[in-house]
Formats: sequence, C-alpha cells, structure tokens
Amino acid sequence: MKKSILLAAIWPALLIVLTFAATQRTFAQQVPDTEFRPPIKNPLFKPGEGPVVLIDEAHFNFHTASGRYQTFANLLRRDGYVVRESRERFSKKSLESGRILVIANPLHESNQSNWSPPNPSAFTDQEVAAVKAWVEAGGSLMLIADHLPFPGAAGNLALAFGIHFNNGYAMEPGQSGPLSFIETSGLQIDHPILRGRSDSEKVEKVVTFTGSAFQIDKGEPLMTFSQKAVSLMPKVFGQGFPPDTPRVSIGKWHQGAVMRVGKGRVAVFGEAAMFSAQLAGPNRVPMGMNSPAASQNPQFLLNVMHWLINE
Repeated sequence: MKKSILLAAIWPALLIVLTFAATQRTFAQQVPDTEFRPPIKNPLFKPGEGPVVLIDEAHFNFHTASGRYQTFANLLRRDGYVVRESRERFSKKSLESGRILVIANPLHESNQSNWSPPNPSAFTDQEVAAVKAWVEAGGSLMLIADHLPFPGAAGNLALAFGIHFNNGYAMEPGQSGPLSFIETSGLQIDHPILRGRSDSEKVEKVVTFTGSAFQIDKGEPLMTFSQKAVSLMPKVFGQGFPPDTPRVSIGKWHQGAVMRVGKGRVAVFGEAAMFSAQLAGPNRVPMGMNSPAASQNPQFLLNVMHWLINE
C-alpha cells in the first residue's frame, strides 16, 4: 500500500492518537524525520549569506528548530538563511538581530502538561508591543498556531495584527484525511507566493493536518475553508469529541494569509505540521512535508519566506 493511501486510510485513528492521547505520550509519538531533505532547485542565497531567521524557543513552543521544526530549519539553511534559536523574551534588543521571526505553537507555562482550556496568552503585553513595533519598522513575522491550545496562547499577539483565531479544531465535513487546498478548493492561486519566481516554483496544492482557523481584518488570504467548515471546541483535552462538544461555523475563514504592516510583513498559518517533517504514531507514518500527499509543501514554505523578505 502506498504511503499516501495508508495515511488517508488510518488518518481518523491517527488523528485521535495525535490529538487526544495523554500529552506526554503525544509528544513521544511525533518525532522529526531527520532523513527528509527535499530538493531546492534554485537556492535564493549562497550558504550562510541570507537574512537571519529567529525561531522562537522562549515560550514553551511545541515546535522548535532542534525538535519538530528541525527539517523546517534545515530547509531554510539550505536556501541560504542563517537560522538561530531565539531563547529570550521578546524585546527591542532580542529582536534587533533578526530579519524574520518564526513563532510556532507557543504555550503559556500553565499549559505545559495540561492542554485543556483555559489557554492563556504565551506573551506579555510588553512582548506583543515589542514584536509589533519591530514588524512596523521592517521586520517580518511568521506566526503559526495549530489547534487548541495554541490559538489561545497566540491570541493576543495575533490580535495586535488584526488576526482573530478560533481556539478549536478546524474540520471540513466529510474530510477523512489531511486537508488539501487546491485552486478549486480554497487555494488562492493568483498570488506571488503561489506563483513563485518561476514555473518550477509554482504551487498548486498545499496540504494541512487538522489545525485551526482564523479571520483577518485586512490582508491577503492564501488558504480558505469551505462554507461548510466547522470548528470543534472540546472543553477538556484528551477526551475526544463527545456529542455535546461545542462547534462554531468557520465557513470562509482562513488557514493561511499574509499582510503588510507598516514597513514589515506578516504571514499567519493555522497549522504547524504542514511545515514540519515528522514520523507519527506507532507505525511512524510520514506527516508534514514528508507526506507523499504534501509534495509541494516544501516549495510553499520557501515561497512564503521569499515573500516575507520581499524577494
């Protein structure tokens, strides 16, 4: 059985394992695929000569450069970027060395081992002000918040840029596997990020793995849910979706968008695994950029980074 077919076949069970197992067990069942090295046909920079990318590791992040975003970091390095871990709380000083700041799945300290709501902000008001000022002055932010509890943790930072997250699990009715955004189903093909610098960089399909949804006050949508999409909002993490689980409509909400803020730029996504390369569950099923269904996700990531630095 091909891996893409296998993933689609076992996805409902795998989703339950990844989403609702005890938190520590969930962590153990998602490990980086260190052997995955997608090709880069035309690197943007010579090795080590590109802009500095800071990847946040100061907010109990579920995805870090040395962990679940190891392939993310290595892909950027192979495109010439200088990738560094950011292990300090955000301030004018801590941000001044970076050109792009990546924040993936932050957490408040109180949610380290218990993901049930409430899910307080991972960032202080002072940090939010520092990041916004840095972006307005010319920095670029890539903010990624997966399903509950991460939208709650990223919520106040997102609001500073007119981004409104739903702290739940985004679902397309009838969807039994990873969600594919294509031209006829939610992908905004006519955008520089999707077109790339040449035909070889054109992206026609982006695959995500559950995640969250958001609305934006202004900006450019990249990935939009159908009118029938809903978000499930369980009251307790780890107990599945009982019949009384609250749900809200997220029809025509987004899972990917970009915007210009002052002299800077922001890219926001409601799903993190799409930019990772993980081996998930006891069968070590590829999940993320290494999934056969997500073959264009690596180029999509590179195109997003190119847009963030206006290249």
